[in-house]
Amino acid sequence: MKTNTQPKKAFYAYQEKDIETIFDHIKSENNGKLLYQLPTGGGKTIIFSEIARRFTEEFNKTVIILTHRKELSTQTSSTLKKMGIKNHIISSTSGNFKSDFDCYVAMVETLRNRIKDKRIKTNNVGLVIVDEAHHNSFRKLMSSFKNAFVIGVTATPFSSDISKPMKKHYKSLVVGENISELIAQGFLAKPQSHVYEVELNSLKTGIHGDYTVSSSNELYSSPAMLELLLKAYSENGSGKKR
Repeated sequence: MKTNTQPKKAFYAYQEKDIETIFDHIKSENNGKLLYQLPTGGGKTIIFSEIARRFTEEFNKTVIILTHRKELSTQTSSTLKKMGIKNHIISSTSGNFKSDFDCYVAMVETLRNRIKDKRIKTNNVGLVIVDEAHHNSFRKLMSSFKNAFVIGVTATPFSSDISKPMKKHYKSLVVGENISELIAQGFLAKPQSHVYEVELNSLKTGIHGDYTVSSSNELYSSPAMLELLLKAYSENGSGKKR
């Protein structure tokens, strides 16, 4: 086991409460499947990084954090390092599991290929954390971690694919502080709305009543829409913290 030499980070009360609640689930549920919801800006990455730290210290087993984008892998690895958690990114150009690491950050497809090629064995993986869990690309890997507790983390606990609901993969739900409370307590800024008239006649609805991805992409990537976006930014956001 690798020792954490960094001073322990101080957490906000709601973060500490959620960390304790999730850890109680880990200790009481064998190979559980838990979904954790917290609004954007609430500190999900910091919270699951602390859970990873505590897990490796208490159980001396491997932790894997799954992401669906390279940028998220880098950001997550950086947060872990700042909290004193030695970790290794498994990417298309990096190596496999190493003897001097307890925590790994991995892209879904890369890890799936490494497991399929038997270059990575998952026997000692005790905890899998799925970032942005509403993306369904992660489900193809879950059968590879039969001995692990799985935590899905998201701000929006609704599957990106309506035919594959979250309840098929997760058995418990922990709901963190809501947006209005985070605003009231000063952790999030109160939003301000700026309205611009947009012609939506080109949008088409799918079988579930939502606008189709193709028609949305076509509209919002059009030159007119991009010009309006730049105008809105220059009028309301230029030079401001974001």
